[in-house]
Amino acid sequence: MPNHQVVGREEWLKARRVLLAREKEAVRLRDAINAERLALPWVKVEEDYLFDTADGPKRLSELFAGRSQLMVYHFMLAPGWDAGCDGCSFLADHFDGTLPHLNAHDVTLIAISRAPLSEIEAYRMRMGWKFPWASSIGNRFNYDYQVSFTEEDLARGKVTYNYRETDAAHVGPENPGLSAFYCDADGTVFHTYSSYARGPEELIGTFMILDRAPLGRNEGTIMDWVRRHDEYEVARETASCCHS
Repeated sequence: MPNHQVVGREEWLKARRVLLAREKEAVRLRDAINAERLALPWVKVEEDYLFDTADGPKRLSELFAGRSQLMVYHFMLAPGWDAGCDGCSFLADHFDGTLPHLNAHDVTLIAISRAPLSEIEAYRMRMGWKFPWASSIGNRFNYDYQVSFTEEDLARGKVTYNYRETDAAHVGPENPGLSAFYCDADGTVFHTYSSYARGPEELIGTFMILDRAPLGRNEGTIMDWVRRHDEYEVARETASCCHS
């Protein structure tokens, strides 16, 4: 049992009401930030990137699958990797259950990685996932949206990640992110939002549950306990590859 203060019910209720006021502040702040996010200006996407998908080659405009909104998770899986990033895999475990709800609300969710489609499909089969997943190996999508960096980029010592110049030692050739796009009735695509590093963390429902558990996330460094869901019993000593 952790060394924690133990009090009577009335004293606990007093402390809980104080925290409740703070929680309500956080909810109102989240609502305000969401409104500011929706008010961001949009950028017209000039290139209709071509991707490899399980249903054949598709342009960015085709990834919407007939819907007006597209959410792209930039999944860290590079050519030749034996497995996808464990942190990205942890996050992606939460996708499949959201698909019918998102699709019914005019939103398509897809993961995009630089690995060739055959490697993506092999890893998808291992993980048992159903969500759409495309390969950007033949285009500059990952580089243009600043989640992938070439060896030359990293050798310069500085790269732009998460909207700021960052020491290349603090990022890798592949990095996580979430991007949003809108397609109008004429087929014009707009980039509306991107978030990087810990930005997409709220997509991880497990974290939201742990934040309310008695010991919280119970981690030393961010995600140091996270493993791919088929590795918890066989690779507990493996550190997470995602950074804060």
